[in-house]
Amino acid sequence: MADKPCQHILQLETLVHPKKHECEECVKTGGTWLHLRTCQTCGGTFCCDSSPSRHMTAHFHATGHPVVISAEPGERWIWCYEDQSFAEY
Repeated sequence: MADKPCQHILQLETLVHPKKHECEECVKTGGTWLHLRTCQTCGGTFCCDSSPSRHMTAHFHATGHPVVISAEPGERWIWCYEDQSFAEY
């Protein structure tokens, strides 16, 4: 993990927050999730790697959208898949 936020994170001007507290893909398939992340490129909200389907990681690999925030209430952090960079806000 990087020691300081990467350029993808530093270039964010505003944060995109979830519209709903649910994984868009799990809702379609009847799946379940543990924690949610919101993509900072398109605004999609998907489940984390601790969830059975790992939809956010799949979204990154399919789209190349690198930066997500936690969509969990009370959590204030950002992650960049591409650079393995973390920051709190």
